[in-house]
Amino acid sequence: MFRSLRVRNYRLFASGQVVSNTGTWMQRVAQDWLVLELTHGSGTALGITTGLQFLPLLLFGLWGGVLADRYPKRRILLATQAAMGLLALVLGVLALTGTAQVWHVYALAFGLGMATVIDNPARQSFVIEMVGRRDLPNAIALNSATFNGARVVGPAAAGVLIAWIGTGPVFLLNALSFGAVIFGLLAMRTAELHPAEQVPRAKGQLREGLRYVRGRRDLLLVLVLIGFVATFGMNFQVTMALVTREVFGVGASSFGLASTMLAVGSVTGALLAARRTRPRMRLLLSAALLFGLLEIATGLMPTYWSFLILLVPTGLALMTVTTTANATMQLNVAPEMRGRVMGLYMFVFLGTNPLGAPLIGWLAEHFGPRMGIVAGGVVALLAALAVTVLAVPRGRLRDEVKAGLERSLWRNLRRSTA
Repeated sequence: MFRSLRVRNYRLFASGQVVSNTGTWMQRVAQDWLVLELTHGSGTALGITTGLQFLPLLLFGLWGGVLADRYPKRRILLATQAAMGLLALVLGVLALTGTAQVWHVYALAFGLGMATVIDNPARQSFVIEMVGRRDLPNAIALNSATFNGARVVGPAAAGVLIAWIGTGPVFLLNALSFGAVIFGLLAMRTAELHPAEQVPRAKGQLREGLRYVRGRRDLLLVLVLIGFVATFGMNFQVTMALVTREVFGVGASSFGLASTMLAVGSVTGALLAARRTRPRMRLLLSAALLFGLLEIATGLMPTYWSFLILLVPTGLALMTVTTTANATMQLNVAPEMRGRVMGLYMFVFLGTNPLGAPLIGWLAEHFGPRMGIVAGGVVALLAALAVTVLAVPRGRLRDEVKAGLERSLWRNLRRSTA
């Protein structure tokens, strides 16, 4: 389960990610709570904040993958991590001095998104350079485990800190946490990395990446599925804040606990994924169907505690979807295309959020907070069903339908002659 940790460079990377991701999850909770305080509980404002954070991925996300193929990924990550730490510092100072306004949060969320445009594809495609092909699925799963393990600690800690000393110190702690990632990157032994050959700067590289994916039906199906699930089904930071505050009437610490329960399921799903040696399309589709059903059920839970309990299997199913999709994309592409393909993947995975988050926030505000969760689950379920049908080879689907009709006719014939 933990075989990638035998690699020293990956141990340094993963250790830094644990610290930084904890700070990131603390900031996400604090940012959501700060927006709700500044706007007196506006779900639309919360959706806009989340949307602005991911809008750069929608506008420029594909270019981040081009940069990841052109330049050393370790150097890119050093620059992006430093930039994100500086943005957290600015937001912390504004909140601590009481001068923060909602437009400040909007602007800094957009700035964080700009740094993420470059950081995400470089970080995703850097994993294989640390651990190699054989351990890539394991390392992807462990990355998800550390990310969601931090989600267990971060939101709960943020809830306590916000109630105790306010949102400002939470942002400052997150700014400090980026130092752990920067230290880990600087301490790596570069001779032990397995860097892909850098692609020389040339015209048409973005179009080349798009043509590559367009010619791969297997990759396109994964992108379609993850696009619908991410755009409409993965808006829990918006929907959980509204449900806990408006439906169940609980405070910041209870919102943090809800995020933690979702993370417990996500960590479990990631650790189970770490035991698998190869991603399977059947597993991806089954997990997506289950996630849609569970999200619908979660939105309909009558009490706060039943809502919390169902968040655990929902997180497990969601993490199975995301880790399987990520590993499938990375293992089935040419090395010189990996940055651009992962840039497209992250564009679909996170960049479409500006479309989904405001819409889900609007639905929640006008038709009730529960509707935001239920609608996301319905879309995820329908997308999983559609991709399941498309994933079956046309000839095989025709043969299965024909065989089913023949069996049905045979049964009817037997009944009529009995």
